This record gives sequence, C-alpha cells and structure tokens, in this order.
Amino acid sequence: MALSSMTGFARSHGTSGPYAFAWEIKSVNAKGLDVRLRLPPGWDAVEAPARARAAEVLSRGTVYANLTVDRPGAQPVVRVNDAVLAAVLETLKGLSGRVEAEPPRLDGILGIKGVVEVVEADESEEVRRAAEAALVAGFATALDGLAAMRRHEGEALGRLLGQRLGEISALVARAEAAPGRKAEAIRQRLADQVAALLETSERFDADRLHQEAILIASKADVREELDRLVAHVAQAKSLIAKGGAVGRRLDFLSQELNREANTVCSKSNDLELTNIGLELKSVVEQFREQVQNLE
Repeated sequence: MALSSMTGFARSHGTSGPYAFAWEIKSVNAKGLDVRLRLPPGWDAVEAPARARAAEVLSRGTVYANLTVDRPGAQPVVRVNDAVLAAVLETLKGLSGRVEAEPPRLDGILGIKGVVEVVEADESEEVRRAAEAALVAGFATALDGLAAMRRHEGEALGRLLGQRLGEISALVARAEAAPGRKAEAIRQRLADQVAALLETSERFDADRLHQEAILIASKADVREELDRLVAHVAQAKSLIAKGGAVGRRLDFLSQELNREANTVCSKSNDLELTNIGLELKSVVEQFREQVQNLE
C-alpha cells in the first residue's frame, strides 16, 4: 500500500433528472477522522451514506465536504399560505374599529412575511430517490479524487522521510566512529581530571576517585542509545515501505528517536559527540514535522 498525506482537495459534479449538483471536498491534518458535511436543506438523506463511504476510504484527517444542488429547469411555484392569510385578515378585522387608518391594500397584505411562499415544483418520489443516489455517487467520485491526491502527496512525503532517515543513519555512524566515545579516550580524559584533582589536594582518596571514574565512564557510554537509534530507523524504513495508515506509528517512532538523541547529548562529555547529538535532534525534528502530515 502507498503512503498518503492528510491534505488534499477534489471536486465532482453531475446531473440527475432536473437537478445539477457539485461536491467540493478538502482535508487537513487531524488525530483521527472527522467528516464535516455542509448540505442544502432537504438533502439530509445523503449524509449517512456519505459518512460511511468516507470511513471506508480514509483513516485520518478533518474532511470538509460542501454540496450545492440546483434545479435549473424547474419553474418556481407561487403559493398563498391560506392559514397565515386568514390569521392576518382576522387581525386586521379586529383592528379596524380601534385604529384610524386607510384600509389595507392587497399588495401590502401579500407583502407580509409568510403569506406568499415561493416553492419549487412538485417532484415524484422516484425522481427524488434517483437524485439522492446520484449525489452519493458524486461524493464517492470526489472522495476517490481526494484520496488519489493524498496518495500523490504521500509518495513525496515518503521520499523526504527516507532522506531524513538516511541522514540519521549517517549521523549514528559518525557517532560510532567518534574517537571521543571510545573507552580509551574516556579513560584518558577521566585520568587527566583525576590527576589534576590530586595535584591540587592530598585529601582525595585515589582508590575512591578511581571507582568514581569507572562509574562516570560507564554512564557516559552511549552504546545502547546508538543501538536503539539504529533499530528505530530500521523500523521506520519498514513502515514506510509497507505503506498504508502508518502515520501514528511513525509519530511514536519520531518521539523515540528524539528521546535517544537527547540522551546522547546529555551523556556526552566529548565536543564532537555533543555536536553530532545536536545535529541528530535537528534532523529528527524535521522527520517528526513531516510525519505529522501522514495519514
């Protein structure tokens, strides 16, 4: 399966009987799947199948879907709401003896909100159901276009992530080869420090200092951190090669990579190794930022 990003955009349009419709869909990053539909009044029947289809195609992202529907060939029908008109006339009749005013004109009465309604021509149940089915199919078409765009962006993200992982591997190799992390170099630095301390005072216990130096040397060893970095990089490469909705797992791995890079910096007592650790943190952060866009 290919990688997919969580950002994309697509449109679709079509007709069904007297109706013309258009879908516009876009998606952005999110922790889960959140589908937000904007439907014209009277088309609520489309919502459930559209949500179900989105859940089948997508795993993560906030999806904004907007539907517009028109009836370009339908003539509007003007109707008088008899109940509202009767209530208005009854009210006017009750006021006729209490208020001195000109008799109401027909255009004034018809101008009262609710008396006159402009509605679309009646349609059969079959036409309506066919239109709803066409709208759902149009949503599926737009959704497929959105998924294709997300996969295209996912391929580009996969290449970028592979480059970042290659940089991390190169930095780990540099750390492995750094002369300052070798046991001999650590022992020599500690020996020099101990010798400097002994020269300044005779109160230091040489044996105790030797034991402390061994303990410090063991704590300064970054062997385990480098091994875990290698393992995390291998797992990340495997997930990218596998594809699919692996964004959450890669995000977790980016956190683990960052943890190991921080530990390398904190344990290092060598300038070169510290600089490598800082470079590692920078590259891992770039990796994490790109991972945030993956489904």
